[in-house]
Amino acid sequence: MIQLNLGCWHRNIPGFINIDLCDMPHIHYKSSIDKLDMFNNESVDLIYSSHSLEYFDRFQVIGVLREWKRVLKRGGGVLRLAVPDFDQLIKVYCQTNDINKILGPLYGRMEIDTKNGKKCLYHKTVYNFQSLSEILINNGFNNIRRYDWRNTIHKDYDDHSQAYYPHMDKENGILISLNVEAIKKD
Repeated sequence: MIQLNLGCWHRNIPGFINIDLCDMPHIHYKSSIDKLDMFNNESVDLIYSSHSLEYFDRFQVIGVLREWKRVLKRGGGVLRLAVPDFDQLIKVYCQTNDINKILGPLYGRMEIDTKNGKKCLYHKTVYNFQSLSEILINNGFNNIRRYDWRNTIHKDYDDHSQAYYPHMDKENGILISLNVEAIKKD
């Protein structure tokens, strides 16, 4: 079974092939996550990407999804995404009236070490369930549903799919990650 962790950053989930631009020892392929030339067509069972899709704008994401769909197996290849949830960020803002509480998830800013030196990445878009579902449907995915991070193979690895406000309040906080799973259409 081939499982990819795209945009893994410092998270090393056993059983996954890690792909990221970052220069870290656990990363199997130091590459942009929209270029999966190292994999054959329909060779991947699961793609997991936690808070990395938003670094591509709405036009770029079409090519990203095309590439991910290319490598996913026909008839059951799973795409599991986590992205900032715009609807939940609005709730946080309405509750706190503090824009600083949502700037990070909205705009992101990540400085990473790459083989070519430091690089700054920023979020280029945001999604809610409806908008992400439409993009997935229009790009060859179906059976779109929310998933509970607690019921995944990566549940023991604190990543952004478990992002809450207040931070780490997983019992009473607001989950600000939109966690969506989809299947590659036949």
